[in-house]
Amino acid sequence: MISNQILQSTIDGLKGISRIDFSVADAEGKVLATTFQDQEIGGSEILNFAESQADSQVVRGYQFFKVYDENRMEYVLIAGGGNEDIYMVGKMAAFQIQNLLVAYKERFDKDNFIKNLLLDNLLLVDIYNRAKKLYIDVEAKRVVFILETGQGQGKDYNALENVKSVFQGKNGDFITAVDEKSIIVVKEVGAADGYEQMQRIEESILDAVGKNIDGNVHIAYGTIVKELKEVSRSYKEARMALDVGKIFFDEKEVIAYSSLGIGRLIYQLPIPLCKMFIKEIFENKSPDDFDEETLTTINKFFENSLNVSETSRQLYIHRNTLVYRLDKLQKSTGLDLRVFEDAITFKIALMVVRYMKYMETLDY
Repeated sequence: MISNQILQSTIDGLKGISRIDFSVADAEGKVLATTFQDQEIGGSEILNFAESQADSQVVRGYQFFKVYDENRMEYVLIAGGGNEDIYMVGKMAAFQIQNLLVAYKERFDKDNFIKNLLLDNLLLVDIYNRAKKLYIDVEAKRVVFILETGQGQGKDYNALENVKSVFQGKNGDFITAVDEKSIIVVKEVGAADGYEQMQRIEESILDAVGKNIDGNVHIAYGTIVKELKEVSRSYKEARMALDVGKIFFDEKEVIAYSSLGIGRLIYQLPIPLCKMFIKEIFENKSPDDFDEETLTTINKFFENSLNVSETSRQLYIHRNTLVYRLDKLQKSTGLDLRVFEDAITFKIALMVVRYMKYMETLDY
């Protein structure tokens, strides 16, 4: 069904060209859009015409037309204004609205197909058969982007329209949503395009929705796939990248599945195993028990690739003070962050704790 806003815009344009007034009513006689200032036709007259066998009819000087969706009558178009070409113009207007119905139905069918494709709700044979009917290339390279704005539903609608404007006119691209929280872009990729082009696309999307809106804009994308049947895999990868990015890379607006590193492995660990690991490393302690000074020292030490001199310089403390803090940490945990293996163990433990805390928030 075409929205009333689109119908109104269409007949406004037709009136501007032909200087003939139009109304569009549904099969029950309710007027959906009109350019008439004072229309004398009532709902009962529209309903009588809708139930008649005629495809067009003159009623009290107004020309009535039926607009079909395949074999079912969808709308009644009413034309008036005393123009001698009213029948011909009215037929053209009815034809225009009927073509809009076809276009919107095709768009809905494609959107529905893409949603089911993303969610793995289609058999392989259905993918190829429906793609053929909808004129969708099954062998084109594609990648899936997921955008979350963290805004209200109204603003999310605006974001959806803004994203659509970025890809307007590109038949191989699809913009849809499978829930209220995210916008999904299935982007057709050129044969020679790689991940450098993906970075340009993500920048275009960010520009369209506005960067750093309340610090809640996040974009994630999966790997480039070579066939339509693999699009669901790119979607799952993008979804994982979005979740993992929130846990370990929350300062980043854009995260690619290929850049998740060890965070991707930790994200797939069961919580009981994570708890067992933390207990083995810290016994009855947890990184949450460390004071802020210790945690700042640890994070800065990791940021500077275990370089004592550079870390002490950035913390504005003496080298011996940093060594003292590291020694104190070694005594409480048994891990010496100056030793690479111990540093790796500690870093992973911090990430596991962060993952556990994130999963706890989802349970509430």
